[in-house]
Amino acid sequence: MKNRYLVVVLCIAVLLLASIIPENPLYRINWALLVTIIIGIIILSSFWFFEKSEMNTIQIALIATTASLAAISRVVFAGIVNVQPATFIIMITGYIFGPQTGFMVGAVCALVSNFFLGQGPWTPWQMFAWGICGVLGAIMGGSQREYKNISFAIFAGVCGYIFGLIMNLWHWIAFVYPLTWKTFLATYAVSLPFDTLHAVGNVVFVVIFGKAFYTILLRFKKYV
Repeated sequence: MKNRYLVVVLCIAVLLLASIIPENPLYRINWALLVTIIIGIIILSSFWFFEKSEMNTIQIALIATTASLAAISRVVFAGIVNVQPATFIIMITGYIFGPQTGFMVGAVCALVSNFFLGQGPWTPWQMFAWGICGVLGAIMGGSQREYKNISFAIFAGVCGYIFGLIMNLWHWIAFVYPLTWKTFLATYAVSLPFDTLHAVGNVVFVVIFGKAFYTILLRFKKYV
């Protein structure tokens, strides 16, 4: 597994190096395209690692079920801007079952829900952003001896802003010119109210449903 990660890191390093070395096809490549390619490599690699991993049918069913639940919850709450339980579900799954499961649930949630809400160049970025939320949930789970609903709620709120930061980065490099710190800060400032709604929504969902989801998923973990 470590060798696979090393190959992915080397591929990304070569792409970045080629983009700054003159006299090659990738020199001065559009940054939006380059970053999207890198994110695509990360997502495809994650799916490939998952396919090669030794997961049983119960684990696959878990990922399919929780990703579907997160996707459905996002579609149901689509009428409320940036407020949906998807991030919370993805994070709590990663918290209990680890980074690979957390990333897969996040990526699949974005892909599936966008069949209803609209696919586009933003889809890989959403897959990556929610996958990162799942990984961050797993990191928190690995650093705590026991689940604490309040601390998890606060961290879920922070992840709302992290998700927004990633999606703002996509919007900035794809639609804003010139690419400067001023234009990035302006882009983020415009999005800040919506990111705050996402963060507050995450906190509310954790406070209401966090302990129940944790108990159910922890019980299910015994059979995985």
